[in-house]
Amino acid sequence: MVEASGASGQGGDGGVAAPGPGGAGARSGTGAGGRTGAAPRRTRLHLPHGTAATAPYALDVTPARAGWAYSALRVLELAAGATHSFTSGDTEWIVMPLNGGCTVHADGMTMELAGRPDVFESVSDFAYVPRDARATITSGAGGRFALAGAKCERKLPARYGPAPEVPVESRGGGSCTRQVRNFAAAGVFDCDRLIAVEVLTPAGNWSSYPPHKHDEHRPGEESELEEIYYFEIAGPHGFGYQRVFPSRPGGSDVLAEVRSGDAVLVPDGWHGPSIAAPGHDMYYLNVMAGPGAERAWQISFHPDHLATTEGYR
Repeated sequence: MVEASGASGQGGDGGVAAPGPGGAGARSGTGAGGRTGAAPRRTRLHLPHGTAATAPYALDVTPARAGWAYSALRVLELAAGATHSFTSGDTEWIVMPLNGGCTVHADGMTMELAGRPDVFESVSDFAYVPRDARATITSGAGGRFALAGAKCERKLPARYGPAPEVPVESRGGGSCTRQVRNFAAAGVFDCDRLIAVEVLTPAGNWSSYPPHKHDEHRPGEESELEEIYYFEIAGPHGFGYQRVFPSRPGGSDVLAEVRSGDAVLVPDGWHGPSIAAPGHDMYYLNVMAGPGAERAWQISFHPDHLATTEGYR
């Protein structure tokens, strides 16, 4: 049995023992997190809203906090007329409006982001901030902005990403149908290591299914990528569920009730499904990066579920 990780309130029984795909494993909410050959460690993998905040960020997941090497995510909340400045250091960043618009100044470029009312309304334009740069974000009307990041080696130019150029696909079928917004997918928008997409799952549907993984370097078959899921749920009292289960002895094991502002870290393991409760659409932002020489998203599907799903149909 896996001990479920849940938030208090309607929609779930936090701390109740619950079964999940993948059988017995580590205590839910923690994971070994190490790559093949790495020393084991324990990191909390479900981060409920507010538990990983570091002023001025409502969410601040650094590689050091996650216990890995590359992927990072911050959520910045700006009041009307407020400004935030930061130095990118050894990390490339994408500034993605969650709600509201902003102006981003970086490396001599000024990028006006129209943004959007909320993540369920539409795709958004975005700004790429390279490593070794000074950046400033200003919002006249205020808003919330995700900063998706990856430690990297190359410094690329600061760039604006127009919303109409974001490829949008319908993935899956039936109750597994979801919309994927590939704004910074490999082969779509040039980054050094960062891969990032948005997924919108209709109420009552499953996404990130069948379970899949990307925790081994197998050229042409599977990439080694650390991943962050950041969730927003539509409607008052909305919630959903996220499953991660071990791909190796002592691997990551999570069954989490997720709400708006929560994050789930996936250092290794099979992950999926992501489950949207009836009446509540689910949004998540996926941020990925890894050590491979090639920036690629190559995954392996869980063999127990592949025959009935045919992968991502």
